[in-house]
Amino acid sequence: MQSIIKKTAADLLPADSYEYGFADMSGLLASNYKKFHYAIALIRKLDDEIIDEISDGPTLRYYNYYHEINNKLNEKVEMIASLLESEGIQAMGIKSTVEDKELGDDYHKTLRYNFSHKMAATRAGLGWIGKTDLFISKKHGPRVRLASILINSKVLPENKPIDESLCGSCSVCVDSCPAKAANGKLWNISVDRNEFFDPFKCRENCRKLSQERINKNISLCGICVSVCPKGR
Repeated sequence: MQSIIKKTAADLLPADSYEYGFADMSGLLASNYKKFHYAIALIRKLDDEIIDEISDGPTLRYYNYYHEINNKLNEKVEMIASLLESEGIQAMGIKSTVEDKELGDDYHKTLRYNFSHKMAATRAGLGWIGKTDLFISKKHGPRVRLASILINSKVLPENKPIDESLCGSCSVCVDSCPAKAANGKLWNISVDRNEFFDPFKCRENCRKLSQERINKNISLCGICVSVCPKGR
């Protein structure tokens, strides 16, 4: 069964721009996903030229590109999930980014969705979580977008899960964050996000920057993605 899943993913994910891995999610998922125990974590590499342009805030080019990549990732997720279903593998695609209208009151109170792409990707051994709560890919740093597909067929992770940050003493993202949303503490699987990063400060500043720079009512910044030495 794993060979079918690998072939389906490989056929639809060009190696020059996509990466994927398998994750054991047993005991880690919310109750509404309880019939699934495994995940395919998808990574889409972002264009370096566009990311280099946002070292001091979002651009209209980045805004358009951000939505374009999210849409492409979502299409890939739907296609792979559909093909796996046709092979008798129960699958559920989780979109790269969820629209505001799809988010409930609980999200707005906590800024936590009921599924974490970053958790799936760390369990798949593809990277870790940085000091400003970015997923840091081993290959591409934070210059990526994530999506996931939940499956009910057992797959063996091909990489060892990553349980702690590899950022070390680097503090470029912390120092560059205009919202001062991070305190520099290193992530590990026992550390809650709120212990090292304030998502509300981040969102507030993202909205302010987006309005000032591109006249859009959206939470978009990208500075920490651009300045991170990993993958630059």
